[in-house]
Amino acid sequence: MWERVARRTLLALSAVLATFLCYLLYTNAGSTPVTQSVAPGAIEQADAKISNFTFTQSKGNAIQWHVQAREARVFERERRALLSGVDITFYGEQGKEMTVSGEEGTLDIATKNLVLANQSDPMVVETQSGYTIYTNHVAWTDATKELHTNDAIRIVGHGVTVTGRGLLGRVDSEEFQILEDVHVDFLPAS
Repeated sequence: MWERVARRTLLALSAVLATFLCYLLYTNAGSTPVTQSVAPGAIEQADAKISNFTFTQSKGNAIQWHVQAREARVFERERRALLSGVDITFYGEQGKEMTVSGEEGTLDIATKNLVLANQSDPMVVETQSGYTIYTNHVAWTDATKELHTNDAIRIVGHGVTVTGRGLLGRVDSEEFQILEDVHVDFLPAS
């Protein structure tokens, strides 16, 4: 007999919990956040607009990289900032290692990943060792500390010009690998 009472009690409790769950789903259905990418037409809907934006990524007391932008539009729900007039400086053990300048970019605030792009002229990536890299698009992956692109690439410096498509670069070691269609031209000594 007590088993029958226990079953009915559990069945009634299950029904109450199911009803409560349905109520929660019904009342919260309209408030579910929708994650979507920021469309160019929605740029005026940013949560904040910041002039002379700066962002510094550090580990301990050492600065790893520093972003300066003429303007940033921050979208808190997407956890990203759209940047214009962007300059990034990467730091290594010997100080400043490399600078990148671009017309526009995106900073993922959660992952600290960056994407820079130029619409007209190629962006300029200057290394401390005297090489200049030209490309229209570059991405920084903070977790692996790598700079990469699949676009056309040109590297100039120390009497050599290297062209190709795609680049994978490790900033700390200043090692860069052109991924395909590599051409090397040596400039005559003057």
